Amino acid sequence: MLDINELLEIFSLFMLVIIGIELLETIVKTYLSEPVNNVEVVIAVAMIAIFRKVIILDVEDLSGLSLIGIAAIILALAVGYYIIEKETNSLCLR
Repeated sequence: MLDINELLEIFSLFMLVIIGIELLETIVKTYLSEPVNNVEVVIAVAMIAIFRKVIILDVEDLSGLSLIGIAAIILALAVGYYIIEKETNSLCLR
């Protein structure tokens, strides 16, 4: 039977594969001339990476200030993604 640390490590590796696939998709979209907003894709990859970090995070080992910093990063990425997505949708409607 697997303990919690082994499960978290396996899940971490799975999330790393997902990040790699997202990066590969980003490169393919960017360089094969498919019209895509590069900033949106980069922010999406960054969000996946930080979510991976949060999922495998051991909260007991971190200070409160580190947790606040991670929360600020998540908030900044979410707001940035929302603004870019909103702007992209408004340009498509024109």
